[in-house]
Order: sequence, then structure tokens, then C-alpha cells
Amino acid sequence: MSGRASTSRGERLGWLWLPLLICFSFLYVPIVALVVMSFNSGKSALNFKGLSLQWYPELFRDGDIGQALLNSLLVAVGCTVVSTVLGTMLAVGLVRYTRSTSLDSVVMAPAILPDLMLAIGLLSFFAAVGVSLGLSTVVLAHAAFGTAFVVAVVRARLVQLDRSLEEASQDLGAGWFTTFTRITLPSIAPAVAAGSLLAFTLSIDEFVIAFFTNGPTSPTLPIEIYSRVRFGVTPEINALATILLAISAIAVVVVAVTVGRTESRDD
Repeated sequence: MSGRASTSRGERLGWLWLPLLICFSFLYVPIVALVVMSFNSGKSALNFKGLSLQWYPELFRDGDIGQALLNSLLVAVGCTVVSTVLGTMLAVGLVRYTRSTSLDSVVMAPAILPDLMLAIGLLSFFAAVGVSLGLSTVVLAHAAFGTAFVVAVVRARLVQLDRSLEEASQDLGAGWFTTFTRITLPSIAPAVAAGSLLAFTLSIDEFVIAFFTNGPTSPTLPIEIYSRVRFGVTPEINALATILLAISAIAVVVVAVTVGRTESRDD
């Protein structure tokens, strides 16, 4: 049956396979080339001379890269904590206590607005309130758009949740806090975990907002990469990009598996 279904789908696509192939090649061939060149034994990032792992140990001996990676991890963890707490609270409030299209638009606006517009707005805000730029401002800036993604994921789970369980808990004498911690939170925990992983992945890879809201002495990893790429791509940068790609891919797979398990339990 699966073979017949695949054949029928292929027949329906017809000539559309050609633009699909071109699109996927445009998206993924540069990524594959980057990964391959990270194992280049030569010093040139464009001239492949053979397979070697020498650039990965060289990368870990770079103190500036290590510090930038530590800064990015600190920012990503801080952003994840803030985004997860605020996003979960907002999702519960929007689904259980109020239904407002205007409020929904305001909550989701940071995820929709262009990064450049959001970055300039946050920079202006920090300057207006007299906050010194640094890793703390990057955490708040990343949490501003990370919260919107957590809200979207958790809210989708809350909409599917049977509210009668919460009503039964309250009818039996449990308060709102007990109902939330014993009934609601365990039911939405996979969605909360998926939203937090999504916020972490977006934060650790984000460049534009971090570039505008960070200070000069604590660059994050994307900023450090940008400062080096301006003078030419090196094998170390390819190795670093490959590692980041692997981390992002693992996080996406974990999110997909978590959400998939949640949906299968509902079915």
C-alpha cells in the first residue's frame, strides 16, 4: 500500500518535482558544502585538499570563540527560563481567562515583526531607561520574541486539553494553584518543554537583535563569527558552523519528537 501511495503522489506532482528539486538544492547544497569544507585538511575554506579533523581541536583552543560560546549559552539559558515562564503564563491566561483578538496580536507581534525593527525598538527602549548594554539586555531582548513562540506552542496544547479535568479538580475543593500544578501543568508539560527548546535554539543562533542590544565587551557567538567572516571564511568558522548546525538539528528533532508524543497521546 505504501508503495502505491508513493507512486500516486509522484504522479500527482508530475513536473513539480523540478522546481522542488531546485528549491531544496538552493537551500541545502550550501549547508552540505559548509559541512564538507569543515573537514578540509587545507587552510583555505574554498579549496578542498582532503579530509581532516584538525580544525575542530584548533577551534576549541581558541579562547575568544570559547568565551563567545559561553556568552551565547548564558544568554540562551536566561532567555529560555524567562520565555518559558512568561510564555506559559500568557498562554494559560489567553486560553483560560480571556479571549481577545487584540491581545493575541500584541503577544504574537514580536514573532512577526522584522528582527531589525524589533532590535532598533529595544535599543531605543534600553537607551531611554538608561540601562547599560550587556548580556542582561540581550537576555531580555531575546526573551521578548522567544516568549511569543512559547505562547504559540503551549496555547496549541491548551486548546486541545479537556477543561472538564480542571473543573472537576475545582469542584472537589482544589484551589486554582493546586489545579494548575496538579492538573494543567502536567498535561501541558510536553508543550512547555517543546517551547523552551524552541526558544533556546532561536536565542543561540540569533544575530541581529544581539548585535543591537549587546555591549562591546561581551560578544555572543554569532557576533564573534560575523566579526571574523568579514575578513574571510576560515576552516575554523566552518567547523564552528557545523557544530551549531548539529546542535540546532538535535534541538529541532527533540522538539518534533516531544510534540509528536503529545499528539499521539491525545489520539
